[in-house]
Amino acid sequence: MAETNIRSRYVMVNGVRTHYSESGGDGPVLLALHGGGAGSSGVSGMGPVMERLADRYRVVAPDSIGGFGLTDTEAPTPDGLYSRLQHIADFCDVLCLDRFTILGNSQGAWCAAQYAIENPHRIEKMILVSSLTIAGAMRIRQEPNDALRALEGYDGTRDGMKRLLQALIIDRDRITDALIDERQAAATRPGAWEAFQRLGESIRAQRGDSFYAARNNMADTLPEITKRIPTIFIWGDSDTFAEPATGRKISEMLPDVAFHWVEGAGHQVQTDKPDASAGIIREFLAS
Repeated sequence: MAETNIRSRYVMVNGVRTHYSESGGDGPVLLALHGGGAGSSGVSGMGPVMERLADRYRVVAPDSIGGFGLTDTEAPTPDGLYSRLQHIADFCDVLCLDRFTILGNSQGAWCAAQYAIENPHRIEKMILVSSLTIAGAMRIRQEPNDALRALEGYDGTRDGMKRLLQALIIDRDRITDALIDERQAAATRPGAWEAFQRLGESIRAQRGDSFYAARNNMADTLPEITKRIPTIFIWGDSDTFAEPATGRKISEMLPDVAFHWVEGAGHQVQTDKPDASAGIIREFLAS
């Protein structure tokens, strides 16, 4: 994706060569965390809003461990999402991000919320975007749907990547050849598929673990942390992956969180409707 205002950077994070994308200058920091689909990355998940917020904010979007983006594929992920969370925490320390706003979409929204729960003194505000992972952590069940099957059914082919993106993005004009090729290249680089599979296996194993279930109980922790940290949720009203009905159930459990329903947007709201998303974010951060 040729994002002219976005810089590509690398940093060593606890021995892991970590790629991240960055926009803006010396403004307030916004840490942006991408979702968990194959080939996802900071720029492919967050690029459109990174460009639109660069005039006012420094937006930093790391590529997670687990086979994402251009980050080292050899990094171990034995603790599933908590391995990804620890990598984010280490990344923040290396970049000396002491106080910042955190933004996350989907699996990245879970990471953002859990980081805030564990590090409330470092988070100024929190922006969560369409997240089935948070729903699961709040004990909200959604039946499998075609979009979920498209995500889980990615087969390593370019057509498979196109189907995956069509499950996340409603506006077909935004599923460009450049976006498909960038995510396909990330997903199929040496070691990436194996790393992605290892992360997925760890996540699935933890679902049946009683200790993990108790640790990952956002039904209690997320309502409490959002009383202390100003938080909004952005959700696409046409999301076929994390369905709007699921978002409404979450909203009932988060009375202190304002929900913004974006018309005509799918699961990657920030890609489908980048102007609307950036506008919501700007207004929230300025308030």
